[in-house]
Amino acid sequence: MDRCPRVNVTSEWLMYAPCNKPCRRIPSLRLLSPLSDMGSPPIICVWAGWKDAPLSNHGMNQAKAVGQSLSNTRFDIIYASPLKRALWTGQAVQEAQPEPKPPLETSDLLREQHFGVAEGHPWQWSPTPGLTMEEHFARGLYPVLHERWEKFPEAESLDDLFDRAKRAIDELVMPHVWRAAKEGKKGFHIAIASHGLCISQLVVALLLKDESGVHPGDKYRGLQNTAWTRVTVDVKGAKEGEPREFSDNEPPKLQVKVTDVNRHEHLANVTRQKGGIGREGFDPKQRDIRAFFGGAKIEAEEAEPALEEGRSESNARDEVEVEIH
Repeated sequence: MDRCPRVNVTSEWLMYAPCNKPCRRIPSLRLLSPLSDMGSPPIICVWAGWKDAPLSNHGMNQAKAVGQSLSNTRFDIIYASPLKRALWTGQAVQEAQPEPKPPLETSDLLREQHFGVAEGHPWQWSPTPGLTMEEHFARGLYPVLHERWEKFPEAESLDDLFDRAKRAIDELVMPHVWRAAKEGKKGFHIAIASHGLCISQLVVALLLKDESGVHPGDKYRGLQNTAWTRVTVDVKGAKEGEPREFSDNEPPKLQVKVTDVNRHEHLANVTRQKGGIGREGFDPKQRDIRAFFGGAKIEAEEAEPALEEGRSESNARDEVEVEIH
C-alpha cells in the first residue's frame, strides 16, 4: 500500500564518497580558464553555495535521464531550489511527467549552504600554519571548516543550514502530509530538487518527524550526481478514503522511513560528449528547454570555455572527506 506521502529528493549534484567517519562534501564550481599551452584548460575549484552557474550539456543530459527514470512516479508537486543547476533538474523531472504535469515551485529554503564572502573564491584543504582564521579571511584565504557551528563571514554554518532545512520541511512538505490525512488520501508524491549539503540536512529534518524522534546521524551525504533518495511518511492509523480529524496542536504520530538512497541507475548510459562539448554551458536561448527535454538535438558551436556546472570528470574530484565534529 502506498504511504502518504512519498518524498523524492533529487539534486543536480549528489556525489558518492563512502567512508566510515562523518564526511562533508565541498560544493565547488570548476572554472575553465582559457586554453593553456598544453591545450587543456586548467581547473580552479571555488566555494560555490549560492554562486550560480548553468548546467553543461553533459549535466543537462544527466538531468534528462533522471527525469525519464522517475516518469512512472506520478508527482503531485515539484519543489526546486531557484539556482539554475537544481532548477533545471527539477524542470527535467517535470517535463518527463505525463499530462497534466505537476506544478513546479521554487523556494529559497532549498538553496545550497551559503558560504558568504568565500563564495567564488578558491578553497584550500587545510589552514596556513601560523595564521588565525581571521587572518586567513583578511587575506582572502578560505580553508575547509571542521565544526558544524563554524562559518565564513556573512555565511551559513551547517547548524544554520539544518535550521533552514527544518523550515523547508515544515513549510513545504508537512502541509501536504496533514492535508492528505484530513482528506483520507494516500499516495501523494512530492519531488524536491536541491543540492548535496542541503539535501543531507533535509533528509535528517524529515526523519526527525518520526515518532521515535531518533536522530539518524550523518548517513545521507555524498551521493552520485542527480541520484535520488526516497522517503516515505505514513500517518499512523490513516486509511485510504477515511478522513482524519485532528487539531494542528495535536497531530497524529508519523512513521518516516528512507526506502532508497543514492539511486543512480539512470546514469549508466549517459556519457560525456567528446571534444569538450559536454563541458560547454547549456544555453536555453539557443534551443527551447522543452525541446531539449523532448529529445531535440543540441548542436555544438564554437565558443569560449564556459562555467562547468559543478561536476568534474570523476566524482572523487568533487568530494572530499572532512571530519565534522
